[in-house]
Amino acid sequence: MKVDKKLVEYLANLSRLEFDDTKLEEITAQLKGIVKYVEKLNTLDTGDVAPTAHILPLKNVFRKDEVTPSINRDKIFKSSPESDNGYFIVPRVIEE
Repeated sequence: MKVDKKLVEYLANLSRLEFDDTKLEEITAQLKGIVKYVEKLNTLDTGDVAPTAHILPLKNVFRKDEVTPSINRDKIFKSSPESDNGYFIVPRVIEE
């Protein structure tokens, strides 16, 4: 894939981005480097490599789902500065 200033301008237009000439040259050079690296990766033989979603073997460890008593609500509300009818009262954060 050929990366030039015209392609970067086109992509910037699609992305609704505007760049000055200095930044455009910088982005063009960076994009050229990325495409060159991807082309280098495409030369590797990956036929014997199994597809993966992550480089490390991940496994979710779930605990047994058991019903346990919850925290005592009265104890929680005692440590709260203000509460009303089972709710915490906090300062208003949205201004009208």
